[in-house]
Parts: sequence; structure tokens; C-alpha cells
Amino acid sequence: MLSVFLKKRKYHVIVASVLLVIWLGRSFKIHIPESVKDSDLEVVFWNASRDNGFEEAFNESSSIPDVLVLVESEKVRVKLLQLKYPNYYFYKLRNGITIFSKTAIQIENEITSNYKSTVINFKTQGINFYAVDVTGSPDVPRTWELDFVNKIIKKQEKTILLGDFNVPFESKTLKEIKANFNHAFNEKGNGFRETWFWNIPLLSLDHIWVSKDLNILKTQKISTFKSDHSMLKTYIKQ
Repeated sequence: MLSVFLKKRKYHVIVASVLLVIWLGRSFKIHIPESVKDSDLEVVFWNASRDNGFEEAFNESSSIPDVLVLVESEKVRVKLLQLKYPNYYFYKLRNGITIFSKTAIQIENEITSNYKSTVINFKTQGINFYAVDVTGSPDVPRTWELDFVNKIIKKQEKTILLGDFNVPFESKTLKEIKANFNHAFNEKGNGFRETWFWNIPLLSLDHIWVSKDLNILKTQKISTFKSDHSMLKTYIKQ
């Protein structure tokens, strides 16, 4: 759009270079990950794009994490999975949100807004989790739905928020969350932060937020063509 008003090609290059530097500075992260022990907590989030379930997630993650949350997953068959993995726990909750855990979890709350944004509050291994799936409907203002999410998040210690927030990191609607939580990828990720779409770093719609009393050791964004969203994995010191 700017190039319409710029007649000389050299100015196009200058403007493009400035925008590139700004983009890289905001989105591209470089960190030295800390060593991860078997006792540390591995947490994974993935928008499964309806066609994927836990076994696809295990394959993409190249691991069986301690906690795994899927949203928009329509392929989960809890009874079959429980037979195949008898020592683990699977939960199918509201609006396509499903949870896997190596230890039993306690569901504290399941709330859905009038516009189908859902927040599941659960607890396992002494940590509070909020699984979030904000509606992607273009006719629903994001401010309404993030206000709904912010009102539900009551706990701010030993707490992890993870989900598809359907707003990028730069959004003002995340101001309250930013004040109380660290962004896992910003703290310990490498590469572009953006998770959407189809491995093109366009928007960071998926996030893992970690309360400031917990230590983030390492964060990975796992690119995949099985979903239009990349997978996020983070390790928390236990």
C-alpha cells in the first residue's frame, strides 16, 4: 500500500527493510534453552484442526507429554484410547476441548460464553491450568471474548494458560494476561513466534502463558501440515 505513493524504487527498498527489521525484532526470538530433567513438566498445546487426535499429537510432538490439550478435535475416542494407554488419563470436555494427562486431573470449572468461547479450569501435579478456545467467528468482537476469559482466570500462581486465543500477541485484549503471566515462547522459544497459518508466520494466535512464579526451561514451536496451526510445547521446572 505504501509503494503506491512511492515513485522511486530505492524508497520501496528502504520501507521494506525497515518493516522487515521491525517484524524480526518483534517476532523472531533467540534463546539458550535450559537443561530439562525427567522430573520437569512437559506441556503441549495444539489446535488439532478437527481431523487430528491424541495419537497424531504424540507423533507430531515426538513424545508423550505430561499434559496435552487439544482444541477443535473431533477424532478423540476416549474409551479406545483408555484401553490402549491404560496408565494414562483422557478427558473429553466442552466444545471439542480434550485433555491428556499422565496423572489424574481435577476439573474445577467448564464455562462457555454466549458466543462459544470456552475455558476449562483443571488441576494436576499441583499446577492450575486454564485451557482456552476463543471463538474465531469474524462477527464477534474479540474484546467481548477476551473480557470473558479474563474474568474466569482467578488464579495467578502455579498457573498455566494455554489455548487458541484467536488474537495475536500484540493485541491490547491480552494486556491483563501479560501483566500477570510470562509468554512461554517469548521467554524460551527460538524462531518465529507466529503459529498460524500452515507454517507461514502470519499471526501468533496460539499461546502458552506461565505464571511468574514458575520457571520456563524451554519452549518449542512444532510446524506441521496436519493442521493450519503449529503445535506449542514448553517445559516447566518442577
